[in-house]
Amino acid sequence: MATELYNDGNHICVAFRDLVSGEEAVQANQFLIFDSDHAALIDPGGEMTYSDLYLGIAQYMNVKNLDYVVASHQDPDIVASLNKWLVGTNAKMVVPALWERFIPHFTRAGKIRGRVIRIPDRGTNLKLGSIELKALPAHFLHAEGNFQFYDPKSRILFSGDMGANLCPPDELDRPAKRLKELLPYMEAFHKRYMNSNRVCRFWANMVSQLDIDLLVPQHGRALKGKAIREFIAWIAELRCGIDLMTQDHYRIP
Repeated sequence: MATELYNDGNHICVAFRDLVSGEEAVQANQFLIFDSDHAALIDPGGEMTYSDLYLGIAQYMNVKNLDYVVASHQDPDIVASLNKWLVGTNAKMVVPALWERFIPHFTRAGKIRGRVIRIPDRGTNLKLGSIELKALPAHFLHAEGNFQFYDPKSRILFSGDMGANLCPPDELDRPAKRLKELLPYMEAFHKRYMNSNRVCRFWANMVSQLDIDLLVPQHGRALKGKAIREFIAWIAELRCGIDLMTQDHYRIP
């Protein structure tokens, strides 16, 4: 079922959260941004999500006319359905430059020629109707070449795996207003999937400059109000990834 995160009549942001059962695979969110008859689909997911996601988007627009299918990084829960979107739409595939050579493994040789927009490491702005969607660097959080997307109109940060929380399914559509609501569902994930405290601090410094009304991760509940500030402060201090590694983790079994 689609959940509208923002709708002023001309600019709409939609989340699709229930297209994958937690018993089959990790829960994942997909996002549609629609502005002035132009649209971007962020992190469309894999084979499981395609049919229902296509039908959900069709409630808002002619899916064939998508401007962009955007992949924050290369994981299968992000972009394994790429080939279907190449066939079913006229969209450009927007991918990190680092992963461009890996993306063809999801389709056939030559299929993506002329259909790819590469995001440079420094990030970029994507023209979408009346706005510019900002692709923000989020390298090593968790992928080596990784991006998040900020919509200046709705003030939503689509934060990928940063802020991900494996919460109960019946809570997915209820934004968390305080971080303590989510910590039991996110702490272990961030300690394992985020590379190091150093890059977490760089990220926190960057996003602190943004006006964020809603922080929406790829997995789990959104964060709103005080929860956003609390999360940024928490992640800036978190020891994670290689910070926690010792020789005991590298022993011959």
